[in-house]
Amino acid sequence: MSDCLFCKIIAGEIPSSKVYEDDVCYAFNDIDPQAPTHFLVIPKQHIDSAAALTESDAALLGHIYAVIADLCRQLGVAENGYRVVTNVGADGGQSVKHLHFHVLGGEKLPV
Repeated sequence: MSDCLFCKIIAGEIPSSKVYEDDVCYAFNDIDPQAPTHFLVIPKQHIDSAAALTESDAALLGHIYAVIADLCRQLGVAENGYRVVTNVGADGGQSVKHLHFHVLGGEKLPV
């Protein structure tokens, strides 16, 4: 999608602080971190939000969550815990219409 911020990040048109990349997904540090560890994981395939997911996306989601778990182990936040958040739509706080997962950790997070 030519006007999507995250598609432009994946394409290298907009710089980011890359944490991880493979053929399926891309992870980068959040530009406005809300915790000591705060990165986003996005599929390279443009999907508007979690509301657009279907059963056929099960392997994609499994892969993304496996990447999140591995990155959290590497970054040292897995043992004490972390939070994974995806927002859907304007009322849900979604500001970029490309499926993305915020991963936050490194401190006790507010409930």
